[in-house]
Amino acid sequence: MANVILESARGLQPVCIEDELLRHRQIFLDDQVDGVSCGSLIKQLMVLENDDSSKEITLYINSPGGSVQDGLALYDALMLMKSPIRTVCTGTCASMGAIIFLAGKKREMMRHGRIMIHDPAFGGRHDMGGKKPHEIQAELDDLNRCRESLASIIAERTGKDIKEIYEVTANDTYYSPEEAVKFGLATGIIRKKGGL
Repeated sequence: MANVILESARGLQPVCIEDELLRHRQIFLDDQVDGVSCGSLIKQLMVLENDDSSKEITLYINSPGGSVQDGLALYDALMLMKSPIRTVCTGTCASMGAIIFLAGKKREMMRHGRIMIHDPAFGGRHDMGGKKPHEIQAELDDLNRCRESLASIIAERTGKDIKEIYEVTANDTYYSPEEAVKFGLATGIIRKKGGL
């Protein structure tokens, strides 16, 4: 992990960059959405909430997405925070990365960021061989419940009708910052120096 050198009463000291950013209430999701990344972020959120629940927390996101269940755990934690949450798309917020981005009250994008939303898929579970029809149906039912949950989140956060959400999530749909603001996914675009 990279360090920065900071001057303190004890002289110059190396400090982990992540620790210094956490001290300034800035946290990062810059990888797959999974149990490890989401668990780590939930712990950081709890520390910041206990420190001062009145101060804003900024979550920077550049993620290809990943596990729906782990992502929803993080989304729920963000929505339950008393601290104001600001999310910033620094590259691509795709799939579950986009859902987590939507948890911010302020949702801002860098000029060259992009958001991608789509319906959930089976993911790595491609083996349908040997499954009975009722087992396949149970998996399809679960996938449809997941689709409804994610579409409901997108509709609620954008103010769009659920039918419109189902239309755009039927395929991978990408949004530039301007398109994301127009659709209601983002609330602003960071254009000025010092905007982070």
